[in-house]
Amino acid sequence: LVVLPHQIPKAMALADLAPDVQFVLDHCGVPDIKGNAEHPWHEHMEAIAKRPNVTAKISGVVAYADPATWTVDTLRPYVEHTIGSFGWDRVIWGSDWPVCTLGGGLTTWIAATHALLAGASESERTRLLSGNARRLWRLG
Repeated sequence: LVVLPHQIPKAMALADLAPDVQFVLDHCGVPDIKGNAEHPWHEHMEAIAKRPNVTAKISGVVAYADPATWTVDTLRPYVEHTIGSFGWDRVIWGSDWPVCTLGGGLTTWIAATHALLAGASESERTRLLSGNARRLWRLG
């Protein structure tokens, strides 16, 4: 599901209509990081996370930040809120390549991811970076 924050209620309605379908909400719900606007994104992320058939992808956030000024701390509240809303068992990581080049490139996004996960346990990192995707897409 690639939706803007104001469209998340439509994604919720879709998820409710198809409870047996597993959906992935891309790019942390496309927050307006550059504009520093948390409403309605913040509340909508908490609401869509209540649907057990929706998983969130931690991806794309560097493309929604100011490419000249973003730091890990700029991204942190959005990534942490997404993980906090969905829990470590319902988040997956994505490179968002080549779109991530808008915010600095794949190497930069990988380094930012490692910095964002510095306080996470090994189990949490494994679930986000590979385990949940393997389970979700039955990759073995």
